[in-house]
Amino acid sequence: MSQAEDYLSVEELIEIQKEDTRDIIAALLEDGSEPDALYEIEHHLMAENFETLEKAVVEAFKMGFEVLEAEETEDEDGTKLLCCDATMSCALDAELIDEQAEKLINLAEKYDIIYDGWGTFYEGEDALVYDDEEDEQE
Repeated sequence: MSQAEDYLSVEELIEIQKEDTRDIIAALLEDGSEPDALYEIEHHLMAENFETLEKAVVEAFKMGFEVLEAEETEDEDGTKLLCCDATMSCALDAELIDEQAEKLINLAEKYDIIYDGWGTFYEGEDALVYDDEEDEQE
């Protein structure tokens, strides 16, 4: 299969992401996550070079996203990638998250970087809480 056959259009990627969003929300709620909590939605962005990623995340910041520090990783082929999260707090509302994802998918297309979906953490009385200071002391 050629690389062109692997390519998804922006519209196709947005539709797939909408389905994924509903699946993620359903799984969180099924596990007992608090439906009315405020969630930190972490959208994952990746690029092969820092300059390109930097241009994209500056624009994401101007759109209202908080951008976390980039980290280096490797894909399954051993290619070095820089990745970071563009985050935004919101309710666990599919339409709000769809809007965020669509903005970042279009941004990824503009800068020829990768939008790799989103994630968040379970919210509820029984959620695990990590205290960074406590972790450092151990």
